[in-house]
Amino acid sequence: MEIPAILAVVLIVAGVWSLVVWPQFLKRVMKDPRARDAAGKATKFLTVHVVLVTISMVLGLATAAIGIAGLVA
Repeated sequence: MEIPAILAVVLIVAGVWSLVVWPQFLKRVMKDPRARDAAGKATKFLTVHVVLVTISMVLGLATAAIGIAGLVA
C-alpha cells in the first residue's frame, strides 16, 4: 500500500490518540454511579460504554496499523 508519508503519520497519530484517550474515558465511566445497580451488577449504561470503548480501540489499533503499513511500504 502506498500513501503519502504525511497521511500515514496522521493515521498513526489518530490511532494512538484512540488508544490513549478511550481507556481514560472508560475509567471515568466505571466510577460513575450509573455503572452499577444497587446489587453491584453492571447496568446497560456500563455495557453500552464498554462496547463503545472496545470498538473504538479496535478501530484505533487498525488505524495505527494502516498508518504504519503505509510508512513501511
